[in-house]
Amino acid sequence: MNQVTVSLGSNIHPTRHIRCCLDALADTFGPLQISRVFESEPVGFADSRNFYNLVVAFHSAWTPGELQAWGKQLEIEHGRLPGLAKFSPRALDIDLLTVGSLCGTVDEIALPRSEITHNAFVLQPLAELLPNQCHPRCGTPYAALWSAFELGSQRLWAVDFSWRGRWVSQADEQPLLAAARR
Repeated sequence: MNQVTVSLGSNIHPTRHIRCCLDALADTFGPLQISRVFESEPVGFADSRNFYNLVVAFHSAWTPGELQAWGKQLEIEHGRLPGLAKFSPRALDIDLLTVGSLCGTVDEIALPRSEITHNAFVLQPLAELLPNQCHPRCGTPYAALWSAFELGSQRLWAVDFSWRGRWVSQADEQPLLAAARR
């Protein structure tokens, strides 16, 4: 069994779609570790609707290809049609970040996913969820990667979010800006 991490995002009815995705993950894979939920401004999108983003960790014996296929099927079930423009609004976006310590291309999937070190909306939740765990390729703990991360113009902030009767996240922080962090 490998620890798997996935990034979840939505900018179409995000609360509903993220909750449905968490239900599907828990029903399929069992216990989940869930980061806080962050609202973030879209990166590269013409549509200005903000996203909800979070990272989820769980254990699975599935291959990367099986995990990816499962996630893509769930995206389709939530209205994401194959072939849409890369930067189009989406009800559900599921990205496979890591599968254990696998590095390289496995089942035609690049692991670990490069967005981990490029996007605040992936790295911050991952660093909060698994601060002492090391990035499989560079060997640096996620908390250290986040501490050194240059936010630039990326903005994200924690939002109130509950799932299955418990708070996953609460809006207790102001938007993070590079100037405010340094």
